[in-house]
Amino acid sequence: MTHTFDPTILREYDVRGIVGKTLDREDAWALGRTFGSLAADQGARSIAVGRDGRTHSPELERALVDGLMECGLRVVRIGVGPSPMLYYATNVLDVEGGIQVTGSHNPPDYNGFKLLLNGASVFGEEIQALGRRSAAGAWTEGYGTSEGAEVLDSYVDRLLRDFRGGAFRIAWDPGNGAAGAAVEKLVKKLPGEHFVINAKIDGTFPAHHPDPTVEANLADLKALVADNRCDMGFAFDGDADRIGAVDGKGRAIWGDQLMMILAVPVLKEIPGATIIADVKASQTLFDRIAELGGNPLMWKTGHSLIKSKMKETGSPLAGEMSGHIFFKHRWYGFDDALYAALRTIEAVSESGKSLDQLVDLMPQSVATPEMRFPVEQSRKFAVVREVLERLTSAAAEVDNVDGARVKTADGWWLLRASNTQDVLVARAEAKDEAALARLVAQLDEELGKSGVTRTEGAGQ
Repeated sequence: MTHTFDPTILREYDVRGIVGKTLDREDAWALGRTFGSLAADQGARSIAVGRDGRTHSPELERALVDGLMECGLRVVRIGVGPSPMLYYATNVLDVEGGIQVTGSHNPPDYNGFKLLLNGASVFGEEIQALGRRSAAGAWTEGYGTSEGAEVLDSYVDRLLRDFRGGAFRIAWDPGNGAAGAAVEKLVKKLPGEHFVINAKIDGTFPAHHPDPTVEANLADLKALVADNRCDMGFAFDGDADRIGAVDGKGRAIWGDQLMMILAVPVLKEIPGATIIADVKASQTLFDRIAELGGNPLMWKTGHSLIKSKMKETGSPLAGEMSGHIFFKHRWYGFDDALYAALRTIEAVSESGKSLDQLVDLMPQSVATPEMRFPVEQSRKFAVVREVLERLTSAAAEVDNVDGARVKTADGWWLLRASNTQDVLVARAEAKDEAALARLVAQLDEELGKSGVTRTEGAGQ
């Protein structure tokens, strides 16, 4: 027997598709058979499985578990919770890997699987290899078992185990995502006053779309902060590996700005440490890390790629503009938005200032939102290569770690190909609006030379 996946669901960092169109229970079963065979080949005996709160997650989880058991594996089912709870489970349970059934921050009709084996994410070519193995039906045979494990309380206790923060008035919006129950348990044990909305786990996401990196999705949180005169507020995506934050004035605090706050206590404890941020992050973050005595490292966008680079460099902290924050310092090295929220509370406490004041003190720059525009699959990487070749021959100051990040006297602009969609991604940051306009014009000029027109407002 064999099974061929729709190629669009085998993505760079995970397996993800539209339920009923590109992804169904047969795919979940086949993924269990194929991942289970890979795990058995590598000596694994037990795999933990968790799921988010989407309406189709229970059915996909059952099919996945069936596939894993047919490889002879012991499956430990931890139930509904954030992806970081599954990552935590792989660190504390007697298992060699884990799979989270989740559609992450995508719309309600999406779902998918995040994969871990022997302490590392399964991504990139390894996911493509799973597709080839399934199509060949190269599956291990066996008779496995399934059992349940309660880890939610243990996870919440671990989040709080060495919490050093003070008492604040804090707003929380899990967005009806998988973090709802964990947030409700967490706030009962935290000092201060807490206000929680949209905590009921509901895979139809009735309040708003669960992606806190889109400012429109922070409207409920901003209102909650204003109505209750909160010091800060936190929001999470559908599986709580991305954080969104606002200060007491209701201003959104993006991933690179959070990193400027979080890096201070880490570098105080580990002077000279390497702190990683992705290529979309502000230059002010890299400058701030250096100013604090740290070693700033710009790296490729993508949570799996960042985690691998952290292991390679021994970095205690990394972050992405998309709200993935990774702590190895006092944590496990994975992206956990609840833990990032607690560390933000700690950093604000330790600073002796309010979050509002810390934001006010940040260097001022102007930047575009992340601009995304469709390009055919066959052209997206080629366009970036063409731009890089032209810039290199013109002796421009370019960082090519992930696409083209071009530095000029005005600031910088970035062009990269998305690993997960048929789009080009662009961003620019400058000292003022006039400089920003010049950078965007330079970006448009380069795109035009490769036959691409950036639609105004694309992806904003």
